[in-house]
Amino acid sequence: MLNPIFAFLFAMDKKTEEFYIRLKEELDNSNTWPAEYLYKFIVPSENHKIAQVEAAFNQMGAVIKTTQSKNGNFTSISVNVTMNSAQQVIDKYLEVSTIEGIISL
Repeated sequence: MLNPIFAFLFAMDKKTEEFYIRLKEELDNSNTWPAEYLYKFIVPSENHKIAQVEAAFNQMGAVIKTTQSKNGNFTSISVNVTMNSAQQVIDKYLEVSTIEGIISL
């Protein structure tokens, strides 16, 4: 069975692929690895979706903060974590992108 991250990469359109190539270059040019990285996500306020994001950073020493939107429909999740490389940052974005309804900021 194909790993979901690899399945996503195979299905990635040219525009998305170019985005991640550019992001990797920018991250490498602006950081000395390992480095602190701040992820920001918005997910529907469903406990299992919030838990999926938190689980993606489990055992990484991440500091995770959640804030529910005014009407309670969405939850913003900030994850501050030390990452070892630009590729590791991108791999984590790809991993969480499989969560239905997630928006990466």
